[in-house]
Formats: sequence, structure tokens, C-alpha cells
Amino acid sequence: MSDSNRREDLEAKHERNRQQRISSIKRWVEFIKTHDSDEWGDQQNRLINSQLESARQSDIDVEHRRRVERAGREYSESSGR
Repeated sequence: MSDSNRREDLEAKHERNRQQRISSIKRWVEFIKTHDSDEWGDQQNRLINSQLESARQSDIDVEHRRRVERAGREYSESSGR
């Protein structure tokens, strides 16, 4: 395979990835437009809180645990929850 073929393959892959990201963004925008903001806000909060709780319960070092707790506090403060 020549370098130009590899470059074309890579460019095609990048374009597919770009199109997939655009499609995902459009689906998210449509979801936000068609659902009550309280509903998706609560869903997002549950997801983030469960990820934070999972990180807290995992076998991580003290410094990483502090970063997780700090991120949780910052998230709570910024979201007003």
C-alpha cells in the first residue's frame, strides 16, 4: 500500500468519525428539545453521581480519591444541586 493510499484511508476514517460525532450531537440536541429539562437533568445527575460513587468505592489511591471528591464538590456547586 502506498503512502497516498494510507493517507486517503486515514482521511476517510477521520471523515467517518466526524460524521458520527455530528450525528450524535444532532441526536442529543433533538433529545434536549423534546424532553423536559428537569427529566434529562435528573438523568444526567444520576449518571454523574453514580460514576462518582463508583470511583469512591473503587480501590484507588488517596490522591485520586481526593481529586474525585473535589470534582464532585465542584460539580455540585456549579449545577446548584
